[in-house]
Amino acid sequence: MAQQQMGNQPLIVLSEDSQRTSGKDAQSMNVQAGKAVAESVRTTLGPKGMDKMLVDSSGNVIVTNDGVTLLSEMEIDHPAADMIVEVAETQEDEVGDGTTSAVVVAGELLSQAEDLLDQDIHATTLAQGYRQAAEEATEALEEIAVDVDEDDDEILHQIAATAMTGKGAESARDLLADLVVDAVQSVSDGDDVDTDNVKVEKVVGGSIENSELVEGVIVDKERVSDNMPYFAEDASVAIVNGDLEIKETEIDAEVNVTDPDQLEQFLEQEEAQLREMAEQVADVGAEVVFVDGGIDDMAQHYLAQEGIIAVRRVKSSDQSQLARATGATPVSTVDDLTEDDLGFAGSVAQKEIAGDQRIFVEDVDDAQAVTLILRGGTEHVIDEVDRAIEDSLGVVRTTLEDGKVLAGGGAPEVELSLALRDYADSVGGREQLAVEAFADALEIIPRTLAENAGLDPIDSLVELRADHDGGNEAAGLDAFTGDTIDMGEEGVYEPLRVKTQAIESATEAAVMLLRIDDVIAAGDLAVADDDDEEDMPAGGAGGMGGMGGMGGGMGGMM
Repeated sequence: MAQQQMGNQPLIVLSEDSQRTSGKDAQSMNVQAGKAVAESVRTTLGPKGMDKMLVDSSGNVIVTNDGVTLLSEMEIDHPAADMIVEVAETQEDEVGDGTTSAVVVAGELLSQAEDLLDQDIHATTLAQGYRQAAEEATEALEEIAVDVDEDDDEILHQIAATAMTGKGAESARDLLADLVVDAVQSVSDGDDVDTDNVKVEKVVGGSIENSELVEGVIVDKERVSDNMPYFAEDASVAIVNGDLEIKETEIDAEVNVTDPDQLEQFLEQEEAQLREMAEQVADVGAEVVFVDGGIDDMAQHYLAQEGIIAVRRVKSSDQSQLARATGATPVSTVDDLTEDDLGFAGSVAQKEIAGDQRIFVEDVDDAQAVTLILRGGTEHVIDEVDRAIEDSLGVVRTTLEDGKVLAGGGAPEVELSLALRDYADSVGGREQLAVEAFADALEIIPRTLAENAGLDPIDSLVELRADHDGGNEAAGLDAFTGDTIDMGEEGVYEPLRVKTQAIESATEAAVMLLRIDDVIAAGDLAVADDDDEEDMPAGGAGGMGGMGGMGGGMGGMM
């Protein structure tokens, strides 16, 4: 309860049962929350990082070492911890990889800040120093970045492979990296690369090595009638965003039939309409039609008579990929369909894969939409391979868009750490201490790589610093041998944006948390959200109950 003395009467500001944490207690609590989140994913970093098993109340299981998957699936109740989770989500949206690194750096920035706060360095001084350091770090990264041409398949392959290292896909890393590079290059439109046009189809059965890239689209459906052909060669393709059915009236209507002939006439009229729909599809020359709605049984019969392959209930995402792959223009009704709306595919066939029937649309003129078939022995294996592929697609896309990469293996962080220590000498005032703390915080990445590989982190860091002092900007840690090697020669690369985004978002999150000196239980906060989610419940997001010392969901996390 907060109160202020007025004469002899206390003025009650907050309700009797409200919770409030102020000053250093609030800062300490937020720092601890951030550190706890970072610590929960730190052991997953690097080629020798370990996996985590997440189990929900229903017994569903996820086995992964993907940072954003872990954090988004965990039940985290602490409001400050949620802000660190947002760092991972931003990293995932912007780049697709580096989520664990971003969170670990954010946690270490908070940890370093804690020591300075104990020395009575003010939070705003820390925030200013951190911002200056982040700006300098971004500029330094730009200077050591290597330019990459979009046709440089070797480096693109190495980038794709690096993103999969230490994940479930590692056993078939080279094959998958080739597939990813081919897929992204296929859907690239110069500077614009939309990886949504790479459809990933997960098929349980076989091994990861059986994965393949199909230049075209695979639709997880069957043709609607067994009387239709299985295969169409050099096929004209139509896409209809509607139904091939008789439309029902908008209002409730009643038809009174007094004569059997009238009923017969009524049914014949419906049948004629359905026959006309099938004939319209045939008349424009379509040999395959994909419909996102239903297809009446009678319409199926007439389409089969015309030798047309028809597929119904096709997802809108599949429709857009089919349009992109074949060049077809989707129409809202069959009446609008013209010859100009048709697309082309060299082959449309229904094939069986792992016991399920699917429609393969292949041999398209310019495969601007492709499908990656992922195989694996179990569902959990395939799900983890899918997450690795998603990261890999993201980094190749980012590289094609930006054209700049960095050596990996902790090399950029050590180089930045040295550069920031030099820069700190030119920074006046107490901010200098914050810049030095930022430099120390970045070394958490090579230190963690060493720890996760079972190496001595101090020896590894000393060796790395010596190499970078000697002018080797690409010197990084080989987690398998423990040696310091040139990561460029080893082919370990990451997109520049992975590092710049991680540093920027980690800094912003750390600064935001450090500037908080009061945590107060609130009523219904009017949180404006893009998704129009429900407002936060009274009592402040549930996590306030665990404010006293990490309680709530964070207690169960560690």
